[in-house]
Amino acid sequence: MLGTAISNLANQDVSIPEPADRSISGNKINGGMITNFRSAGIQDNAKITSLLVEDNSITVDAIDTKRLKGNPTVEGNLNVQGELTVTNLHVNKLSADVRNERTSSLEFRAENGTIAGKGLIWVNSDKTDQLIVRENQNKRLWSTMNIDLHQDQSYMIDNVQILSFDTLGASVKSSSLTKLGVVKNLRTSGNLCIDDAIFYTDESERLGIGTDQPNGLLSVANEDNEIILEPGLVAKLGTFNTGDLDIITDNTTRIKVGATGNISLGTNNEAMVTVKGKLGVGVNNPSTDASVTTAGPIRMQGKKMEVSSSAPVSGTYRKGDIVWNDNPQPTGYVGWICVRDGNPGNWKPFGQISK
Repeated sequence: MLGTAISNLANQDVSIPEPADRSISGNKINGGMITNFRSAGIQDNAKITSLLVEDNSITVDAIDTKRLKGNPTVEGNLNVQGELTVTNLHVNKLSADVRNERTSSLEFRAENGTIAGKGLIWVNSDKTDQLIVRENQNKRLWSTMNIDLHQDQSYMIDNVQILSFDTLGASVKSSSLTKLGVVKNLRTSGNLCIDDAIFYTDESERLGIGTDQPNGLLSVANEDNEIILEPGLVAKLGTFNTGDLDIITDNTTRIKVGATGNISLGTNNEAMVTVKGKLGVGVNNPSTDASVTTAGPIRMQGKKMEVSSSAPVSGTYRKGDIVWNDNPQPTGYVGWICVRDGNPGNWKPFGQISK
C-alpha cells in the first residue's frame, strides 16, 4: 500500500504557482540574468555590458548626467568635448593653445599688498619676454619688448594725443630732446640756446652768436671782437670793442674803419671810390653848389692848399703849397705860393688882380 501511494505521488501533475507581485525578496536571488529589468529608479535597456560594479569602483563607458554632487576627484585625464562653465577655477598649471574668449577683464590680485611682477610672460627657448607691473616710487607697466602701434594710432594721456606717427602733441610744453631731424615752422618761447653757440635772452630780447651777453640786438662775437647791430632812432652797426672794422669783398678789405675812427677806402691803386652827390669833409652839411666842401686845408698830389687873409707866419710848409686869399681886392693878389720849404717857408704873392 505504501508503494502504491509513492507511485501515485510521483505520477501526479504538479503546477508551479505564479508568485504574486512584489512577493520575491532580493535575498532569494543569486546571480543570473534578469531581462527587461525595471524599477521605480532604474530602467535597463542595455544589450551589452555597459556598467561594471566592483569593490570601491564603477566602470562605465559613458555618463549622461545633469549634475555631479559632492567633491569628485578625477584621476587621469579629463577630456571635455563641448563647453565647460566654471564658477571658480583653481589650477596649478595651465597649458592652452586655444582661443580664449572673455566677457570680463583679466584680473591680477595683489599679494602681500603689491601687484609688482604680475602681468603677461612669454617663455621662449632662449629668453623670457614680459609685460608686467613694476613698483618703485610709482607704478608703471614694464616690457622687455618694443611697443609697436599702428600708424593711425597715438599715445594718449587723459584722452589727449601726446605722440602720433608724425606729430608731437600740442600739450607737450617741456622736453629734453637732444637730437631732431628737419624742423619746420619752429616757434620758441623764453630763452634759447643752440649748441652753446647761439643765445637768445628773453629779458633783453637780444640774440648773440658766440656770446650769451650780447651788447646789441644782434651780436656776433669771438674772443677778440664783437660786431653788433642795434636798430633805433639812430641805428648802429659795427664793433663794440676797440678792434678795427673791415668791410671786405672777395676776401679783400675794401673799407677799413680803425679803432680810433680812421677810415681807409680801397687797398691798391686800382681801387676806385665814387661819390654820387656832394662830399663834405669836416662839415655837417656839404655845400649844395659844390661837389666837395671842406672845413680845412686840402692836399692834392702832395701840394697843400688852404685859405687865409695873408701868407703863413708859422707852421711847416713845402715848396708849391698855396694859400688862397680869402679877401681878394683890386690890385691885390689871388694868393701866396711857397717857393722854399721851411717853417713857415718863403712865400711869394701870385696872380695880381687888375684895378
